[in-house]
Amino acid sequence: MTETPSQTTSVSGLLAEIARIGTDSARGGYSRPVYSAAELELREWFTASARQRSLEIEEDRNGIIWAWWNPSGLPLADAVVTGSHLDSVPGGGAFDGPLGVASALAAIDALQAADLRPTRPLALAVFPEEEGSRYGLACLGSQLMTGAVTPERAAALVDADGTTFADLAARNGLDPRGIGRDDERLSQIGCFVELHVEQGRGLIDQGRAIAIGSSILGHGRWRLSFSGQGNHAGTTLMNGRRDPMLAAAASVLDVRRLGRAVEGARATVGKLDPIPGGSNVIASRVDVWLDVRHEDDAVVAALVTDIAAAAREHAAAEGCAVTLTEASMSPRVDFHPGLRGRLSTILPDAPILPTGAGHDAGVLKEEIPTAMLFVRNPTGISHSPDEYVEDPDADAGGHALATVLADLITYTTSPPQHFPLIESDPT
Repeated sequence: MTETPSQTTSVSGLLAEIARIGTDSARGGYSRPVYSAAELELREWFTASARQRSLEIEEDRNGIIWAWWNPSGLPLADAVVTGSHLDSVPGGGAFDGPLGVASALAAIDALQAADLRPTRPLALAVFPEEEGSRYGLACLGSQLMTGAVTPERAAALVDADGTTFADLAARNGLDPRGIGRDDERLSQIGCFVELHVEQGRGLIDQGRAIAIGSSILGHGRWRLSFSGQGNHAGTTLMNGRRDPMLAAAASVLDVRRLGRAVEGARATVGKLDPIPGGSNVIASRVDVWLDVRHEDDAVVAALVTDIAAAAREHAAAEGCAVTLTEASMSPRVDFHPGLRGRLSTILPDAPILPTGAGHDAGVLKEEIPTAMLFVRNPTGISHSPDEYVEDPDADAGGHALATVLADLITYTTSPPQHFPLIESDPT
């Protein structure tokens, strides 16, 4: 007989079950890239946990895991969906992604204990490669499902080991020929509510544990590739070098200078790859990964243009060349005002906050009504081992999510996806 979970399952208790998986002794924190041994173990944990709760499990053709709760035997249409991701950035924290998944499981426990008879199906979803840490393209699962990225582009992505996404997907039971936009799945979803650790200080500054998301800043990733002349570090005189590392270093400093000059902008270089990468070798090429964010998409574009112009000047000064390649660009996202307004009615004490971080809810917003809940992070730090959520706040988030889901699965929209009761912007 399958063991059933306690009716008092806590979010913190669920997170403790996976605390050992994917720890990174070198970086600290967790490294759980998509389809790594750690992420696969987490996916198995989620599947087992969902089965303990008598949920129906399926993995779709884009690698998204769905766990359905449909005790009323309703057609799979106008469903309420919640969930998040289990992959991480290199050396990331314990809560970015898993908090939303654990909170969804805890919310299911609360709903089942309340013996609700839903008028809408409920699904828990786990999206793959949300962070983009393996293939450099964030929210890959949701982008494939919505058609925001083409199957051809996704299949051709290559990781640091030279493995294409097509090969990795096939190794893990997916047919690369079947990935891509999934209209059948999208037609089943009425709305999506994602809970996530806050990745900033908004809740700290307001002294609150839970917030409702208003928007996601426009953001993108680019690669600046500086090319010069690889050579011997000991035999090449300083005045005879074409060193792309110098052009890259000067450009990184300009990223900070130009980013600071634009109010509200975030401009970051978090990754730099010298090729061939020897300590006694002048690099032949240096790839610099650039992340730029702002609430105004036009400002993002202008800032990237200015950074690229500065990079060209630094490259020319060193006798090098530089190219700029866009890896991804996500425009500003404003969450569905009707759904957001309904959440504000359900959780009247929760403030409304924007976020500078991308999420699957932002991708899905182009297809269905989406909303987000944020849980206080007392450090204000994320994508780092210092990311944190206190146990009472984690459990408060699970309770808030359960309260929202209880309302949504017993409320029938007419027509679906409209949320007619509250259409004004609560901000």
